[in-house]
Amino acid sequence: MNNLLYKHNILNHHTSYMASTAIYLHFLLFILTFCSFIHQLSFSFSSQEYHEALEKSILFFEGQRSGRLPSNQRVTWRGHSGLSDGSSYHVDLVGGYYDAGDNVKFGFPMAFTTTLLAWSVIEFGSSMHDQIDNAREAIRWSTDYLLKAATTTPDTLYVQVGEPSMEHGCWERPEDMDTPRNVYKVSPQNPGSDVAAETAAALAASSLVFKDSDPAYSSKLLIAAINVFHFADSYRGSYNDSLNSVVCPFYCSYSGYNDELLWGASWIYKASGINSYMEFIQSNGHILGADDDGYTFSWDDKRPGSKILLSNEFLEKNSEEFQLYNAHADSFICSLVPGTSSFQAQYTPGGVLYKGSASNLQYVTSTTFLILIHAKYISSNGGVISCGTSKVTEKNLINLAKKQVDYILGDNPTKMSYMVGFGERYPKNIHHRGSSLPSIHQQPQQISCNSGFQYFNSDSPNPNVLVGAIVGGPDIHDNFFDDRNNYQQSEPATYINAPFVGALAFFSAQ
Repeated sequence: MNNLLYKHNILNHHTSYMASTAIYLHFLLFILTFCSFIHQLSFSFSSQEYHEALEKSILFFEGQRSGRLPSNQRVTWRGHSGLSDGSSYHVDLVGGYYDAGDNVKFGFPMAFTTTLLAWSVIEFGSSMHDQIDNAREAIRWSTDYLLKAATTTPDTLYVQVGEPSMEHGCWERPEDMDTPRNVYKVSPQNPGSDVAAETAAALAASSLVFKDSDPAYSSKLLIAAINVFHFADSYRGSYNDSLNSVVCPFYCSYSGYNDELLWGASWIYKASGINSYMEFIQSNGHILGADDDGYTFSWDDKRPGSKILLSNEFLEKNSEEFQLYNAHADSFICSLVPGTSSFQAQYTPGGVLYKGSASNLQYVTSTTFLILIHAKYISSNGGVISCGTSKVTEKNLINLAKKQVDYILGDNPTKMSYMVGFGERYPKNIHHRGSSLPSIHQQPQQISCNSGFQYFNSDSPNPNVLVGAIVGGPDIHDNFFDDRNNYQQSEPATYINAPFVGALAFFSAQ
């Protein structure tokens, strides 16, 4: 009997202990969950972290350089490449950038990249501090090349170096390229208003960047921009039709060339103040898409960017001629703001803008940049826009942009930074030839076209970290697969980084 009572007491004590433990564990779980919730609510990067990301986003462009690298090259695993580009055609086309993870120099996305890098400096250069010189150098590396492409031969614009179909069939370092470096151009007989007008925009925008630091260079850029735009306008036609399979399906001008003509004229007017470009915009705006609401801003479609750029002219000068552009700019911005009657964008469950399965972050960075520019523009005009029955403030727009920036830097469901080299966790197997193959300094022997695929198919992380590169990003469900073969998600591109430079500069100053 006593033995049974003893067991009963022990059992009661054990049961009481287990109940207390369970309550404690539930309480501990509640505390941990609550702390996690509070962390998510208060998660924020510091201005120093944004500045670090800014530095890395600019550094990325050094990894994309073609040509003879300078002595102050910081991405040291790269070497000289493409040193004979153009020589078989008796022109000097050495330099410029490789657009993404391949070794072709595509003039259309390179020009757009340059325009947005320049716009980043124009709007937010004062916040770049010790990175302003690096930003200018990133722009100049491209404009030096674009000047050669635009001024070497009268009424001719060289728009591409390399054979994309053959080059994409190889996996080799840019330093080892042995595929044909054929050169392609547009001319009066084979026009390319889209690529020419975008090149004019790049040169004009860049002329503003160097206006104070290098006035002679600035003037040279503006004169070239005016000449290239005259060529684009005088000989109208799409470079798709002139060059066909050379540029399609790689960088087809799907939106046509009207948006580039409006975009190029807008930039030349902003850079020069020449009234004839204002008159061109007023006379041709309706034909060139002033009445069209475009909701995607990219290397192909410039409509939202033109509206935002020209809306500033309306706000600064209170000019009736530009009211149309301001209305369309507001419409574009309103379409992005959840909770308004104008909202029509799509976001993933994690909160990032979603436009397409391939390289979605290019749309995120370009759109975020436009949001911040419009927020800046309206700050001097009451700081509010009307989105249907809703009022959207400058602060609302900045918060929306911040969500996109923070998502890319790591505040997302995967807790991964989509900028290589930033944060504790980032993509290690990016779809990029130079990054994934041994550096020419480590393995000087040539790695041939087909030999490189042993590295492409390897499970090992890329041996060379392409610091600052922003990859294509996650899918509509916020899933990301760090797979070299998954180029839709894992390939970086210059036009993903370019607008992000401006966005990071803005937040580094907050």
